[in-house]
Amino acid sequence: MPRRTPILIALLALALVAIALGHLCTGDVLGGLHWPESPEVLAIRLRRLLIAGIVGGSLALAGVLLQAMLRNPLASPDLLGVTAGAGLGVSVMAYLAAPLAGAAVGAAAVATQTAPAPLASFAATPLAQTLGAGIGAAITLKLVLAWTTRRGGIDVVSLVLVGVIVGMTCGGLTLLLHHLLPDRGVNARAWFFGSVNESTPTGLLVLAGLVLAACLAMSLHLGRSIDAACLAEDEARSVGVRLGRLRFLLFSASGILATFAVLLAGPIGFVGLIVPHAIRMILGPHHRPLVLAATIAGAAVLIAADGAVSALPLARGGRLPVGVVMAIVGGPCFLILLRSTLRRNVLG
Repeated sequence: MPRRTPILIALLALALVAIALGHLCTGDVLGGLHWPESPEVLAIRLRRLLIAGIVGGSLALAGVLLQAMLRNPLASPDLLGVTAGAGLGVSVMAYLAAPLAGAAVGAAAVATQTAPAPLASFAATPLAQTLGAGIGAAITLKLVLAWTTRRGGIDVVSLVLVGVIVGMTCGGLTLLLHHLLPDRGVNARAWFFGSVNESTPTGLLVLAGLVLAACLAMSLHLGRSIDAACLAEDEARSVGVRLGRLRFLLFSASGILATFAVLLAGPIGFVGLIVPHAIRMILGPHHRPLVLAATIAGAAVLIAADGAVSALPLARGGRLPVGVVMAIVGGPCFLILLRSTLRRNVLG
Protein backbone atom coordinates (compact mmCIF):
# COMPACT_ATOMS: atom_id res chain seq x y z
CA MET A 1 0.00 0.00 0.00
CA PRO A 2 1.50 3.40 -0.96
CA ARG A 3 2.46 5.73 1.88
CA ARG A 4 0.08 8.41 0.69
CA THR A 5 -2.96 6.12 1.11
CA PRO A 6 -3.41 6.64 4.90
CA ILE A 7 -3.06 10.39 4.35
CA LEU A 8 -5.74 10.41 1.67
CA ILE A 9 -8.09 8.32 3.82
CA ALA A 10 -7.51 10.72 6.74
CA LEU A 11 -8.32 13.66 4.46
CA LEU A 12 -11.53 11.94 3.38
CA ALA A 13 -12.46 11.40 7.02
CA LEU A 14 -11.81 15.08 7.79
CA ALA A 15 -13.92 16.07 4.80
CA LEU A 16 -16.72 13.83 6.10
CA VAL A 17 -16.56 15.55 9.51
CA ALA A 18 -16.63 19.00 7.90
CA ILE A 19 -19.58 18.08 5.67
CA ALA A 20 -21.41 16.59 8.67
CA LEU A 21 -20.94 19.79 10.67
CA GLY A 22 -22.12 21.83 7.71
CA HIS A 23 -25.19 19.60 7.44
CA LEU A 24 -26.04 20.19 11.10
CA CYS A 25 -25.74 23.94 10.56
CA THR A 26 -27.88 24.01 7.42
CA GLY A 27 -31.38 25.33 7.89
CA ASP A 28 -32.42 27.16 4.74
CA VAL A 29 -30.62 29.17 2.10
CA LEU A 30 -31.91 32.50 3.41
CA GLY A 31 -30.98 31.87 7.02
CA GLY A 32 -27.40 30.84 6.23
CA LEU A 33 -25.32 28.43 8.28
CA HIS A 34 -26.03 28.41 12.00
CA TRP A 35 -26.06 25.89 14.81
CA PRO A 36 -29.57 24.66 15.70
CA GLU A 37 -31.20 26.85 18.32
CA SER A 38 -33.11 24.06 20.05
CA PRO A 39 -32.28 20.47 21.00
CA GLU A 40 -35.32 19.27 19.03
CA VAL A 41 -34.03 20.78 15.77
CA LEU A 42 -30.54 19.40 16.46
CA ALA A 43 -32.00 15.92 17.03
CA ILE A 44 -33.90 16.05 13.73
CA ARG A 45 -30.84 17.19 11.76
CA LEU A 46 -28.62 14.64 13.48
CA ARG A 47 -31.08 11.89 12.62
CA ARG A 48 -31.14 12.96 8.95
CA LEU A 49 -27.35 13.06 8.97
CA LEU A 50 -27.09 9.50 10.32
CA ILE A 51 -29.59 8.17 7.79
CA ALA A 52 -27.84 9.86 4.86
CA GLY A 53 -24.43 8.68 6.05
CA ILE A 54 -25.51 5.06 6.50
CA VAL A 55 -27.31 4.98 3.14
CA GLY A 56 -24.43 6.61 1.25
CA GLY A 57 -21.82 4.39 2.88
CA SER A 58 -23.89 1.25 2.27
CA LEU A 59 -24.44 2.00 -1.41
CA ALA A 60 -20.78 2.86 -2.02
CA LEU A 61 -19.55 -0.28 -0.24
CA ALA A 62 -22.10 -2.42 -2.13
CA GLY A 63 -20.79 -0.91 -5.37
CA VAL A 64 -17.19 -1.80 -4.52
CA LEU A 65 -18.13 -5.40 -3.70
CA LEU A 66 -20.22 -5.84 -6.85
CA GLN A 67 -17.48 -4.40 -9.04
CA ALA A 68 -14.96 -6.76 -7.46
CA MET A 69 -17.24 -9.79 -7.72
CA LEU A 70 -18.09 -9.11 -11.38
CA ARG A 71 -14.67 -7.64 -12.31
CA ASN A 72 -16.58 -4.80 -13.91
CA PRO A 73 -16.30 -1.08 -13.08
CA LEU A 74 -19.88 -0.49 -14.28
CA ALA A 75 -21.46 -2.74 -11.66
CA SER A 76 -23.52 -0.99 -9.01
CA PRO A 77 -26.74 -1.68 -7.07
CA ASP A 78 -28.82 0.79 -9.10
CA LEU A 79 -27.38 -0.06 -12.51
CA LEU A 80 -28.00 -3.78 -11.99
CA GLY A 81 -31.56 -3.12 -10.87
CA VAL A 82 -30.88 -4.27 -7.30
CA THR A 83 -32.25 -1.10 -5.68
CA ALA A 84 -35.31 -1.20 -7.93
CA GLY A 85 -35.87 -4.86 -7.04
CA ALA A 86 -35.60 -4.07 -3.33
CA GLY A 87 -38.04 -1.21 -3.81
CA LEU A 88 -40.46 -3.54 -5.55
CA GLY A 89 -40.22 -5.97 -2.62
CA VAL A 90 -41.08 -3.19 -0.16
CA SER A 91 -43.99 -2.08 -2.36
CA VAL A 92 -45.37 -5.63 -2.51
CA MET A 93 -45.41 -5.77 1.27
CA ALA A 94 -47.06 -2.34 1.46
CA TYR A 95 -49.70 -3.52 -1.02
CA LEU A 96 -50.40 -6.68 0.95
CA ALA A 97 -50.71 -4.66 4.15
CA ALA A 98 -53.28 -2.26 2.66
CA PRO A 99 -56.87 -2.83 1.55
CA LEU A 100 -56.97 -4.19 -2.01
CA ALA A 101 -59.21 -2.22 -4.34
CA GLY A 102 -60.59 -3.61 -7.56
CA ALA A 103 -63.24 -2.44 -9.99
CA ALA A 104 -66.04 -4.72 -11.11
CA VAL A 105 -66.46 -5.33 -14.81
CA GLY A 106 -69.02 -2.85 -16.20
CA ALA A 107 -70.23 0.49 -14.91
CA ALA A 108 -72.34 -0.88 -12.10
CA ALA A 109 -70.15 -0.74 -8.98
CA VAL A 110 -66.70 -0.85 -7.51
CA ALA A 111 -65.85 -3.86 -5.35
CA THR A 112 -63.37 -3.67 -2.53
CA GLN A 113 -61.79 -6.52 -0.66
CA THR A 114 -59.28 -6.76 2.12
CA ALA A 115 -56.16 -8.86 2.34
CA PRO A 116 -56.34 -11.79 4.77
CA ALA A 117 -55.87 -10.46 8.30
CA PRO A 118 -52.80 -12.56 9.26
CA LEU A 119 -51.02 -11.76 5.99
CA ALA A 120 -51.91 -8.07 6.16
CA SER A 121 -50.78 -7.73 9.77
CA PHE A 122 -47.47 -9.47 9.05
CA ALA A 123 -46.84 -7.48 5.83
CA ALA A 124 -47.13 -4.25 7.80
CA THR A 125 -44.25 -5.12 10.15
CA PRO A 126 -40.65 -3.89 9.68
CA LEU A 127 -39.54 -7.53 9.46
CA ALA A 128 -41.81 -8.10 6.46
CA GLN A 129 -40.55 -4.92 4.80
CA THR A 130 -36.97 -6.08 5.32
CA LEU A 131 -37.69 -9.56 3.98
CA GLY A 132 -39.50 -8.12 0.96
CA ALA A 133 -36.64 -5.79 0.12
CA GLY A 134 -34.03 -8.52 0.58
CA ILE A 135 -35.88 -11.05 -1.57
CA GLY A 136 -36.48 -8.48 -4.28
CA ALA A 137 -32.81 -7.44 -4.35
CA ALA A 138 -31.56 -11.04 -4.43
CA ILE A 139 -33.92 -12.14 -7.21
CA THR A 140 -33.11 -9.10 -9.34
CA LEU A 141 -29.35 -9.53 -9.03
CA LYS A 142 -29.62 -13.25 -9.75
CA LEU A 143 -31.68 -12.62 -12.90
CA VAL A 144 -29.30 -9.98 -14.23
CA LEU A 145 -26.27 -12.21 -13.67
CA ALA A 146 -28.00 -15.21 -15.27
CA TRP A 147 -28.92 -13.23 -18.39
CA THR A 148 -25.52 -11.62 -18.90
CA THR A 149 -23.13 -14.47 -18.12
CA ARG A 150 -21.62 -16.13 -21.18
CA ARG A 151 -19.05 -18.92 -20.84
CA GLY A 152 -18.06 -17.83 -17.37
CA GLY A 153 -17.65 -14.16 -18.34
CA ILE A 154 -19.96 -11.15 -18.17
CA ASP A 155 -20.45 -8.88 -21.17
CA VAL A 156 -20.26 -5.18 -20.21
CA VAL A 157 -22.83 -3.94 -22.71
CA SER A 158 -25.28 -6.74 -21.87
CA LEU A 159 -24.84 -6.06 -18.16
CA VAL A 160 -25.80 -2.41 -18.60
CA LEU A 161 -28.73 -3.09 -20.92
CA VAL A 162 -30.21 -5.96 -18.91
CA GLY A 163 -29.73 -4.11 -15.63
CA VAL A 164 -31.45 -0.99 -16.94
CA ILE A 165 -34.35 -2.99 -18.41
CA VAL A 166 -34.85 -5.03 -15.24
CA GLY A 167 -34.66 -1.88 -13.14
CA MET A 168 -37.23 -0.10 -15.33
CA THR A 169 -39.54 -3.11 -15.16
CA CYS A 170 -39.30 -3.23 -11.37
CA GLY A 171 -39.88 0.51 -11.24
CA GLY A 172 -42.97 0.20 -13.42
CA LEU A 173 -44.38 -2.58 -11.24
CA THR A 174 -43.68 -0.46 -8.16
CA LEU A 175 -45.63 2.44 -9.68
CA LEU A 176 -48.49 0.06 -10.47
CA LEU A 177 -48.64 -1.17 -6.88
CA HIS A 178 -48.53 2.39 -5.57
CA HIS A 179 -51.42 3.31 -7.88
CA LEU A 180 -53.45 0.40 -6.52
CA LEU A 181 -52.99 1.55 -2.92
CA PRO A 182 -55.96 3.34 -1.33
CA ASP A 183 -54.10 6.67 -1.34
CA ARG A 184 -52.74 6.08 -4.89
CA GLY A 185 -49.23 6.03 -3.44
CA VAL A 186 -49.24 9.66 -2.31
CA ASN A 187 -47.59 8.86 1.03
CA ALA A 188 -44.88 6.77 -0.67
CA ARG A 189 -44.11 9.26 -3.45
CA ALA A 190 -41.12 10.88 -1.72
CA TRP A 191 -39.70 7.46 -0.79
CA PHE A 192 -40.03 6.25 -4.40
CA PHE A 193 -37.81 9.11 -5.63
CA GLY A 194 -35.26 8.55 -2.86
CA SER A 195 -35.72 10.70 0.20
CA VAL A 196 -34.18 10.88 3.66
CA ASN A 197 -37.01 10.73 6.19
CA GLU A 198 -36.31 11.58 9.82
CA SER A 199 -39.34 9.52 10.90
CA THR A 200 -37.47 6.29 10.11
CA PRO A 201 -37.83 3.84 13.03
CA THR A 202 -34.87 3.93 15.40
CA GLY A 203 -34.57 0.14 15.44
CA LEU A 204 -34.23 -0.01 11.66
CA LEU A 205 -31.64 2.78 11.70
CA VAL A 206 -29.54 1.02 14.35
CA LEU A 207 -29.79 -2.31 12.53
CA ALA A 208 -28.72 -0.71 9.24
CA GLY A 209 -25.72 0.88 10.97
CA LEU A 210 -24.69 -2.45 12.46
CA VAL A 211 -25.05 -4.16 9.08
CA LEU A 212 -22.84 -1.52 7.45
CA ALA A 213 -20.21 -1.89 10.17
CA ALA A 214 -20.25 -5.71 9.90
CA CYS A 215 -19.99 -5.68 6.09
CA LEU A 216 -17.18 -3.14 6.21
CA ALA A 217 -15.26 -5.23 8.76
CA MET A 218 -15.75 -8.35 6.63
CA SER A 219 -14.57 -6.49 3.49
CA LEU A 220 -11.45 -5.23 5.26
CA HIS A 221 -10.70 -8.76 6.47
CA LEU A 222 -11.14 -10.19 2.97
CA GLY A 223 -9.29 -7.38 1.23
CA ARG A 224 -6.36 -9.47 -0.02
CA SER A 225 -8.63 -12.28 -1.14
CA ILE A 226 -10.74 -9.80 -3.09
CA ASP A 227 -7.56 -8.47 -4.74
CA ALA A 228 -6.63 -11.99 -5.80
CA ALA A 229 -10.16 -12.71 -7.02
CA CYS A 230 -9.87 -9.83 -9.49
CA LEU A 231 -7.14 -11.78 -11.28
CA ALA A 232 -7.72 -14.76 -13.56
CA GLU A 233 -9.54 -17.63 -11.84
CA ASP A 234 -6.57 -20.00 -12.12
CA GLU A 235 -4.27 -17.45 -10.53
CA ALA A 236 -6.74 -16.75 -7.74
CA ARG A 237 -7.13 -20.44 -6.95
CA SER A 238 -3.36 -20.95 -7.05
CA VAL A 239 -2.92 -18.57 -4.10
CA GLY A 240 -5.61 -20.36 -2.08
CA VAL A 241 -8.67 -18.18 -2.74
CA ARG A 242 -11.96 -20.10 -2.57
CA LEU A 243 -13.79 -18.21 -5.29
CA GLY A 244 -17.20 -19.82 -4.74
CA ARG A 245 -17.26 -18.95 -1.05
CA LEU A 246 -15.87 -15.45 -1.65
CA ARG A 247 -18.39 -14.62 -4.37
CA PHE A 248 -21.24 -15.85 -2.17
CA LEU A 249 -20.07 -13.56 0.65
CA LEU A 250 -19.72 -10.57 -1.67
CA PHE A 251 -23.07 -11.31 -3.31
CA SER A 252 -24.80 -11.57 0.07
CA ALA A 253 -23.15 -8.49 1.55
CA SER A 254 -23.91 -6.26 -1.45
CA GLY A 255 -27.54 -7.41 -1.51
CA ILE A 256 -28.00 -6.82 2.23
CA LEU A 257 -26.41 -3.38 2.04
CA ALA A 258 -28.63 -2.37 -0.88
CA THR A 259 -31.67 -3.73 0.96
CA PHE A 260 -31.17 -1.57 4.04
CA ALA A 261 -30.29 1.47 1.95
CA VAL A 262 -33.63 1.13 0.14
CA LEU A 263 -35.50 0.57 3.39
CA LEU A 264 -34.04 3.76 4.87
CA ALA A 265 -34.27 6.15 1.93
CA GLY A 266 -35.79 4.46 -1.11
CA PRO A 267 -33.97 3.77 -4.39
CA ILE A 268 -31.10 6.27 -4.73
CA GLY A 269 -28.93 5.92 -7.79
CA PHE A 270 -25.34 6.52 -8.88
CA VAL A 271 -23.70 6.57 -5.42
CA GLY A 272 -22.67 2.92 -5.75
CA LEU A 273 -21.32 3.52 -9.24
CA ILE A 274 -19.56 6.89 -9.25
CA VAL A 275 -18.03 6.92 -5.77
CA PRO A 276 -16.14 3.56 -5.97
CA HIS A 277 -14.84 4.41 -9.44
CA ALA A 278 -13.62 7.85 -8.33
CA ILE A 279 -11.93 6.48 -5.21
CA ARG A 280 -10.30 3.70 -7.23
CA MET A 281 -8.79 6.33 -9.54
CA ILE A 282 -7.31 8.10 -6.52
CA LEU A 283 -6.15 5.20 -4.32
CA GLY A 284 -5.61 2.39 -6.80
CA PRO A 285 -7.09 -1.12 -6.99
CA HIS A 286 -6.17 -2.51 -3.54
CA HIS A 287 -9.44 -3.29 -1.81
CA ARG A 288 -8.56 -2.86 1.85
CA PRO A 289 -8.09 0.90 1.57
CA LEU A 290 -10.64 1.06 -1.23
CA VAL A 291 -13.59 -0.29 0.76
CA LEU A 292 -12.85 2.01 3.70
CA ALA A 293 -12.33 5.12 1.59
CA ALA A 294 -15.37 4.42 -0.60
CA THR A 295 -17.60 3.98 2.46
CA ILE A 296 -16.40 7.29 3.89
CA ALA A 297 -16.77 9.06 0.55
CA GLY A 298 -20.23 7.61 -0.09
CA ALA A 299 -21.42 8.83 3.30
CA ALA A 300 -19.94 12.28 2.65
CA VAL A 301 -21.54 12.56 -0.80
CA LEU A 302 -25.06 11.72 0.37
CA ILE A 303 -24.78 13.88 3.50
CA ALA A 304 -23.71 16.79 1.28
CA ALA A 305 -26.60 16.12 -1.12
CA ASP A 306 -29.12 16.00 1.74
CA GLY A 307 -27.70 19.21 3.17
CA ALA A 308 -28.10 20.83 -0.24
CA VAL A 309 -31.76 19.85 -0.57
CA SER A 310 -32.38 21.05 3.00
CA ALA A 311 -31.06 24.49 2.07
CA LEU A 312 -32.84 24.64 -1.31
CA PRO A 313 -36.19 26.45 -1.08
CA LEU A 314 -39.06 25.20 -3.25
CA ALA A 315 -41.82 27.41 -4.59
CA ARG A 316 -44.53 25.15 -3.15
CA GLY A 317 -42.72 24.31 0.05
CA GLY A 318 -41.44 20.92 1.10
CA ARG A 319 -38.05 19.43 0.31
CA LEU A 320 -36.63 18.09 -2.94
CA PRO A 321 -35.92 14.32 -2.74
CA VAL A 322 -32.20 13.66 -2.51
CA GLY A 323 -32.54 10.94 -5.13
CA VAL A 324 -33.44 13.62 -7.70
CA VAL A 325 -30.23 15.51 -6.95
CA MET A 326 -28.14 12.36 -7.27
CA ALA A 327 -29.80 11.52 -10.59
CA ILE A 328 -29.11 15.00 -12.00
CA VAL A 329 -25.46 14.94 -10.92
CA GLY A 330 -24.78 11.23 -11.40
CA GLY A 331 -26.33 10.87 -14.85
CA PRO A 332 -23.68 12.88 -16.74
CA CYS A 333 -20.92 11.28 -14.65
CA PHE A 334 -22.19 7.83 -15.59
CA LEU A 335 -22.27 8.69 -19.30
CA ILE A 336 -18.64 9.80 -19.11
CA LEU A 337 -17.69 6.58 -17.31
CA LEU A 338 -19.62 4.42 -19.80
CA ARG A 339 -18.02 6.14 -22.79
CA SER A 340 -14.50 5.71 -21.44
CA THR A 341 -15.15 2.04 -20.57
CA LEU A 342 -16.56 1.19 -23.99
CA ARG A 343 -13.68 3.02 -25.67
CA ARG A 344 -11.15 0.94 -23.72
CA ASN A 345 -12.97 -2.26 -24.73
CA VAL A 346 -12.93 -1.30 -28.41
CA LEU A 347 -9.32 -0.20 -28.40
CA GLY A 348 -8.28 -3.19 -26.29
